[in-house]
Amino acid sequence: MTTLSGVLERITFHNEANQYTIGRLRTDESKNLITIVGCLAGVGAGERLVVGGKWETHARYGPQFKVETYEVVLPADREGVETYLRSGMIQGIGRKMADKLLSHFQEETLIVIEKHPEKLLEINGIGKKTAEKIVCAWKSHHDFREVTDFLGELNVRNPAFYGSKILKHYGSDAISAIRHSPYQLVRDIPEIDFYTADLMAGNLGFDPCGGERIRACIEDQLNRFALDGHMFIPRSFLLPHLENRFGIFADAASDELLELEKTGVVALEEDFTHPDEIDVYPIALYEAETGMVRRLKAYLSIPVPPAGMDRDEMIHELVNKIAIQPSAEQLDVIEGVLSHRVSLITGGPGTGKTTLIRSIAVLLNAMGKKILLAAPTGRAARRLSEVTQRRTETIHKLLGYNLATGTFDKDQDDPLEADAVIIDEASMIDTLLMFHLLNAVPMSASLILVGDIFQLPSIGPGNVLSDMIDSNTIKAYELTQIFRQDRESPIVCAAHRVRRGEMPELSPFSSSEDFSPFSFIEEESPDGAANVIVKLCTQYLPERFFLNPVNDIQVITPMHKGTVGTLSLNRILQKKLNPPPKDKRSGAGRFRIHDKVMHLKNNYQKEVFNGDIGIILDIEGDTGRVHVNYDDRLVSYEPEELDELTLAYAISVHKSQGSEYPVVIIPLLTQHFIMLQRNLLYTAITRGKQMTLIVGTRKALAVALKNDKPRKRLSALGERLKA
Repeated sequence: MTTLSGVLERITFHNEANQYTIGRLRTDESKNLITIVGCLAGVGAGERLVVGGKWETHARYGPQFKVETYEVVLPADREGVETYLRSGMIQGIGRKMADKLLSHFQEETLIVIEKHPEKLLEINGIGKKTAEKIVCAWKSHHDFREVTDFLGELNVRNPAFYGSKILKHYGSDAISAIRHSPYQLVRDIPEIDFYTADLMAGNLGFDPCGGERIRACIEDQLNRFALDGHMFIPRSFLLPHLENRFGIFADAASDELLELEKTGVVALEEDFTHPDEIDVYPIALYEAETGMVRRLKAYLSIPVPPAGMDRDEMIHELVNKIAIQPSAEQLDVIEGVLSHRVSLITGGPGTGKTTLIRSIAVLLNAMGKKILLAAPTGRAARRLSEVTQRRTETIHKLLGYNLATGTFDKDQDDPLEADAVIIDEASMIDTLLMFHLLNAVPMSASLILVGDIFQLPSIGPGNVLSDMIDSNTIKAYELTQIFRQDRESPIVCAAHRVRRGEMPELSPFSSSEDFSPFSFIEEESPDGAANVIVKLCTQYLPERFFLNPVNDIQVITPMHKGTVGTLSLNRILQKKLNPPPKDKRSGAGRFRIHDKVMHLKNNYQKEVFNGDIGIILDIEGDTGRVHVNYDDRLVSYEPEELDELTLAYAISVHKSQGSEYPVVIIPLLTQHFIMLQRNLLYTAITRGKQMTLIVGTRKALAVALKNDKPRKRLSALGERLKA
């Protein structure tokens, strides 16, 4: 590690959320200005720093110093103290106040503020209140330094990042909270994992065989399983895993499991299919799964009044209102849905799911019913609204998600006002969200869930739609008839072959008149595949088919890392499609005006949701504020909110769910081995409306087709419904 010292002359970029900072340091050694980058919390222009790290060469910005450790050194001479105080970095100390302090205390000014604040009262014009303000401002400014220094002593990697999160949550009690219970940090702060807390605890002398560590470790493993989509962990797996991975003996872990059950953190239950097995649930998931079953069984016990409309009347209504002549299969489904309290509809592309939703909504409306339509994501909701010409909301908005409390306004005590609730893209709904939805649907209403169970399951835990269908306790309909215009679509044909585990017909890509909308480009190497993708996006497709390379073409990739992962492809495509402007107004760090960006998490205040894609219209040079256009609606981001955005020239398959794009390009190589799954490939192919291109190898395609195991998640929803 190289060590440098100098004065931080200015900060060119700072992300408040993660403390990532780009600054210019004038070094003591050479007096040159160098660029430093890294997580630097609680530093300001004018401060003297000692930084440790290594030199790197940025492809665009040249040599820069990546900071791994840093220390703020307070100036000792009068000139340094004067520069420091007059910089304005300490709120409440302006130029006049700085002059007063310097005139009285000279180079001792900073020592007085930090160690002898009572002496501030010696200065005329500074009373108790003013002195307290100065001390508070100083303390606030330097709390970061104390916390990061403390974390550094505990050997925590990236102390600035973790320190900023801990300080934000605990305030001035941050160090006390770490000393008292590092494991509590994992529960309170999402960015801190068990391994980081365990490192702190070990260096603070906590007992590695103590109950607090064991309980925290169990909770962490349950959370990790939930992130992989599982509802529970079998105890027979958990206990050996804790011993092998963390040195926690089975007897001690069993005792702490009982303690966690007693305090309402976990639920222990005999497995439905293996009576000798005990399943360990996080309590929230257990209550959601059992609560869903109670609610569904209550719905199913209530008879549905007759529709009051026969088949001929339904056909007449649909032909007159929306000019749709339903097929016999669709009519059977419609009649069944209108006579059941809860209905499930599934089917692949081209089987008419959206047309069916539109038809059911028209008939329910004709029967005088109040209908609510919703979908899990903003893009899916907008797409359904466009097709049905009816108001459609996200499920979170429909249920009135309360940002302050993290709860929903609508529940069994204040249900939705509706006679029927129709949900599209239901395969994307996880257990917790479905639980809240079921609680909010009135017992007098009908619930219709529509989705494609062969797509990727929900990001959150559970496999709700599939489990409900597999239970055979709720009326489910599978649409199998592919309509003539879709039957002729190579994309639809390829998707259905993939769904069955069969190799699709691979037509070579051609820019001639006889091109196939579903094409395959053989490319063995990741570098070669990346080059082909870039040329497709920037030259071949826009020039041959008059496509907008940003709005009409979407790269969808299985991985984030690697040569053809989202991170690398986004950098390359940004450089090609939106190079830096000549006026050097490159924008806020990694973003530029006209960049294609995606919003990463639901933000109910801004009304933008996970997966929404927009274009940056403006970046304010003085404030760093970024303005993004989402379907003709402008949304502004402060610099500290930019971690909610990422480049979207290339996105993951999971993020593409619920959306459709004119042209989709999918890299598929054996480099992606861990993510080569049939449902992932199926989901990616079905995102393309006019054209889907696969760039990669037949071997990778074959591996994905054979791998159908990822659909299996640990859940007891189906068994509970059967019981």
